[in-house]
Amino acid sequence: LTVNCLDRHVEKSPNRVALIWERDEPGTAVYVTYRELLDLTCRLANTLKKYGIQKGDKVAIYMSVSPLSVAAMLACARIGAVHTVVFAGFSAESLAGRIMDSECKAIITYNQGVRGGRIIELKTTVDEAVKTCPSIKHVFVAQRTDNKVQMGDRDISLEEEMAKAASVCAPESMDSEDMLFMLYTSGSTGKPKGIVHTQAGYLLYAAVTHKYVFDYQQGDVFGCVADIGWITGHSYVVYGPLCNGATSVLFESTPVYPDPGRYWEVVQRLKINQFYGAPTAIRLLLNYGEEWVKKYDRSSLKTLGSVGEPINNEAWQWFYNVVGEGRCTLVDTWWQTETGGICIAPRPSEEKAEIVPAMAMRPFFGIVPVLMDDNGKVIEGNDVSGALCIAQPWPGMARTIYGDHQRFVDAYFKAYPGYYFTGDGAYRTKKGYYQITGRMDDVINISGHRLGTAEIEDAMADHPEVPETAVIGYPHKIKGEGAFAFIVLKEQTAHADRVKEELKTIVASKIAKYAVPDHILVVKRLPKTRSGKIMRRLLRKVVTEQSSNMGDVTTLDDPAVVKEILDAYQKYKEKSSS
Repeated sequence: LTVNCLDRHVEKSPNRVALIWERDEPGTAVYVTYRELLDLTCRLANTLKKYGIQKGDKVAIYMSVSPLSVAAMLACARIGAVHTVVFAGFSAESLAGRIMDSECKAIITYNQGVRGGRIIELKTTVDEAVKTCPSIKHVFVAQRTDNKVQMGDRDISLEEEMAKAASVCAPESMDSEDMLFMLYTSGSTGKPKGIVHTQAGYLLYAAVTHKYVFDYQQGDVFGCVADIGWITGHSYVVYGPLCNGATSVLFESTPVYPDPGRYWEVVQRLKINQFYGAPTAIRLLLNYGEEWVKKYDRSSLKTLGSVGEPINNEAWQWFYNVVGEGRCTLVDTWWQTETGGICIAPRPSEEKAEIVPAMAMRPFFGIVPVLMDDNGKVIEGNDVSGALCIAQPWPGMARTIYGDHQRFVDAYFKAYPGYYFTGDGAYRTKKGYYQITGRMDDVINISGHRLGTAEIEDAMADHPEVPETAVIGYPHKIKGEGAFAFIVLKEQTAHADRVKEELKTIVASKIAKYAVPDHILVVKRLPKTRSGKIMRRLLRKVVTEQSSNMGDVTTLDDPAVVKEILDAYQKYKEKSSS
């Protein structure tokens, strides 16, 4: 695999730029050629081997986006080790949970991270996490800043070791179905699942989708601003572009640092040809107005892409007309951690074929989407809605959930036997195009981060004064969705505000800051069916103010609960607005 991503390009054009690292500090890009990246990768691979990491071993990577974090992924692949990248915004507890579930032998991290002008204490978080992880034998620590961090018995200075290591490392020979990496994603239960991708099918699918969806041409600069902690970073920052011999941008910063012109300043300075980002960032930036965009020359742009959640029409129009000046192809891409790469997107297609705003539209080669009704029957014809399934396998699909194949079968293949169930609902237009309508389960999408509401509930349930919680998603102007928590307190305590603050702290430390609910409403009780199941559907109606249309409430244990919650919500709203 790394031969396809590195060696074959080094043979032909060693000085071609593989990575452009747009560091957090504005205007300080670092260029890394294919030859240099191979050198970094081999030295890192030899270092891992020196410390006993072998084919099949699991290695956690907790690093911000950089050439070294990419080399860490490739070094694992080169020696046949399995990497699991954990987004560097996750808490120590989230990190520990993923390390323990995947049985990692080592972890690679930085002393600190830098993002938006702020220092992130990565090593401190790792130290906290590995306290509960006996499987970790070594912690490799690289330097992103000049600040000293505490080094213990397990800690190894990565750069010092790499400097001593040989710059040649023969690649391990791998079977096409050997594991390449694991990546944790949220489901509707509280425990994140380790999605497993393998070698050949995954790489092929990432490379082919990268080439055809974005019309990538040799010599283009491909700018995907995703973090490597997400599948988008794996497929369209690292594996797809490098397999295609592309020049890939690594974006370490945020869209608003040092100001809301950052993306477009980078486009101008690095002459980016394809720009692939998230709707949440576009919605954030359009609030700052057009002048931040128009300040910079965007004439290098040919293709714009959107990923992570369905893009709304307003954001699509702004992205297309303001950023792309109405002359760039805009591809709204639908896919998942589980699919490995893009499955539905407006391109590839016939030349100049129509693109409908805010719609993924066309299935990629080999993807056969179907819509299913409530009875598990395929819905024929157009102008119809249903559960989005895929009817035949494709190379990039996940192979299992690590350590729990039964959960894999239950989550994706049980609801509609013979089909892969995506968890999303979709509409097929009169012309036969696909539009994604959103999740059909208790999973929400906050700023492109997928999160099961059960995870937030489980975290809050740890508070001694909070016996019951229910979390739902609600529409949020910038984040797409936000979390809204309903909580029941043990005693009708006067300390409700204190408890709310404590709950926010708990969620941030157990999951991550982005998971913290925007709103927490104290209620006397939650709406439950007679069998004790919380009817989240009713809570959604309250928050989206559709209370006149509550639907069937006959299964409720006590229908009077609806009015109680509505009254509490109205009071909360009046208090918030005052």
